[in-house]
Amino acid sequence: MSTLTNYTVKSNQIKEKNLDNKNYYLNRELGWLSFNARILEEAQDEWHPLLERVKFLAICGSNLDEFFMTRVARLIKKITKESQERSADGLTSLEQVLAVSKKMPPLLEKHANCWKNELLPALAKENITIQKYLDLTDKSKDILRNYFKTTLLSQIKIFKEPSEAPLIENLHIHLCVESATKTFHSIVGFPTEKIGRLLTVPQNPYRELIEHNFIFIEDLVLNCLDLIFPNTHGLTAYPFRLTRNSEIEIITNTSDFLGSVKKGLTKRKTGFPSRLEFDKQTPEALKKTLRNYFNLSSTLTYTFDGPLGLVDLWHLYKIPHPGLKDRVFLPSILPLLTPEKNMFTTIAKRDIVLYHPYDGFEIIIDLLKEASQDPWVETICITLYRMDVNSSIVNALMLAAQSGKKVTAIVELKAKFDEENNILLVSKLRQAGVTTVYNFPNFKVHAKLCLIVRREKEGLVRYSHVGSGNYNAVTAKIYGDIGYLTANPEVGLELEALFNSLINGVPERDFKHLLVAPKKLKNELLSRIEREINAHKQTGKGYLAFKLNNLEDKDIIKALYRASIAGVKVELNIRALCVLCPGIAQVSENISVTSIVGRFLEHARIYYFENGGATELLIGSSDMMIRNLKDRVEVLFSVPDPQIRHGIFEYMLKIHLKDNVKARKLLSDGTYQRITPKPGETSINSQFWLIQNRGIWHEYAAYISTVYS
Repeated sequence: MSTLTNYTVKSNQIKEKNLDNKNYYLNRELGWLSFNARILEEAQDEWHPLLERVKFLAICGSNLDEFFMTRVARLIKKITKESQERSADGLTSLEQVLAVSKKMPPLLEKHANCWKNELLPALAKENITIQKYLDLTDKSKDILRNYFKTTLLSQIKIFKEPSEAPLIENLHIHLCVESATKTFHSIVGFPTEKIGRLLTVPQNPYRELIEHNFIFIEDLVLNCLDLIFPNTHGLTAYPFRLTRNSEIEIITNTSDFLGSVKKGLTKRKTGFPSRLEFDKQTPEALKKTLRNYFNLSSTLTYTFDGPLGLVDLWHLYKIPHPGLKDRVFLPSILPLLTPEKNMFTTIAKRDIVLYHPYDGFEIIIDLLKEASQDPWVETICITLYRMDVNSSIVNALMLAAQSGKKVTAIVELKAKFDEENNILLVSKLRQAGVTTVYNFPNFKVHAKLCLIVRREKEGLVRYSHVGSGNYNAVTAKIYGDIGYLTANPEVGLELEALFNSLINGVPERDFKHLLVAPKKLKNELLSRIEREINAHKQTGKGYLAFKLNNLEDKDIIKALYRASIAGVKVELNIRALCVLCPGIAQVSENISVTSIVGRFLEHARIYYFENGGATELLIGSSDMMIRNLKDRVEVLFSVPDPQIRHGIFEYMLKIHLKDNVKARKLLSDGTYQRITPKPGETSINSQFWLIQNRGIWHEYAAYISTVYS
């Protein structure tokens, strides 16, 4: 095990460094905004099909919503409590909110320009339009107004007093209505959950070429104020959008943990305001009135030149227009794992690595379907975090339980924004006879694990799956995730012991193949980084390469700085936020950081250690965030098969590190610079390369049945 104190290189050229220096760290919150700026760049990139660009714009909007509902809301809480806590780069909570406020307007301006000046005109050329109500024909107006009278009017909500402010719903578009005397009149709310934000404009006989013609619902409501307030004249209205704190408070010291989660969810709708968005046309006096209405400072209010809440553009992505979306490809399916084969026989002979979506997730679905019907399977244990609707995985688990097998599902009730879905999932599984475990008040179970125990001639055989992604067939098509299938008895026994610990509270023991948080994973990683430093002293060839989503934990960063100071080459591929600052002379000059934003969400975690030639490679669920290492049950898995380690390193990790099309390099000032091919250098879009070469990693996995015999 390594110490957490600073490692000092004894050299005349390199002085001892204080690795707690705030100048050696970037700000987490600004890093998240920077990540969304990179997503926005993809919306602007004409390399993507048009509706994919619209999707990226919606994702950027969705991410910013969550950022203000959670991260900014958390900072506001700290300010209210007068917390003295500072970020790694030395900022107070108030200073971070002010820094966010300064960064937001340029990002919002680019967001609006992308929509108004790039995507909206491009959509119109493809006969997809979003029109203004006033530009419609009289016939279309009449039909829409009649629809408003018969369907929407009865659902309109009107708020007139500040005491009603808690009833204003989170992330819903509302209209602030102003009287003829330019004074506040009322707030109008309208339904969008079932109807949607975009309404289809009735067919216009004079514009037959328009295939998909829409209008924003608030535009219709704004032009029907006379129907809402029939006895009041001279009214005008301006759209606004309120964001609320969505961090639910859960009482942990209770015997009814499920009830505590449900109670916390009821308070989410009335969480304190954390952001207020206005249309550009809104008068300043009205903005001030609303800020006072919600008791929100100007620091957390933003003006947008265009429609608010562009996350709702997901509606356009549903348009069935294949020519405007990414070309569909068939994932790789290893011939030995086709449904007509006995999957248990195959896995018993060789370990298998899967890289979704390039490898088909159907392999995991088929495995659990086979397990549910196999008379020799006795036990199934699995962790469930975010599940798809009508999940084939869940159906297989229920079928297995109904067939008399012992099935246990660890369901994480605190999966953010999936709490309600997971409460319903618990009920559904229980009714089918599946044992559900969810009472982890102090930790989130974020590990992605499945264990199938089968009775065979030689006795019980344990089939294990360890991965980075949820058991979700929908996200498996759009997330880049890695998983590992093995019948290695050592791994199986370790996984069984871990499940036993989680389900029955049995004390966790030391593992050879599994690194488990929160107890030991962090120290195990620190130990391995220290080992690399020592190996470099002997060989001069120290090398670390990590692929992950986020890097925040200060102890891990300091260990990487020590490695860099010692001369170890460190390559990091980090999708979103990175608090580590690369390129600092004599501290992090041997560290490079890149970020890939592309067609798929980079979600795999891979940690490679050169280890003096005795390479080690870890895969699994854990990022290097404080929450991952301290407050969650996470698992990284040390890949035992050397050929598979080689395949993962050469044909997954190195390919991402070589990306010079969709990758950006993190600079020491916290900005990102797009990487472009050098003269004579081959262009590599890593995700495109992986599609073209999907399954190549299977060629490097040898049959190893003798290892397990």
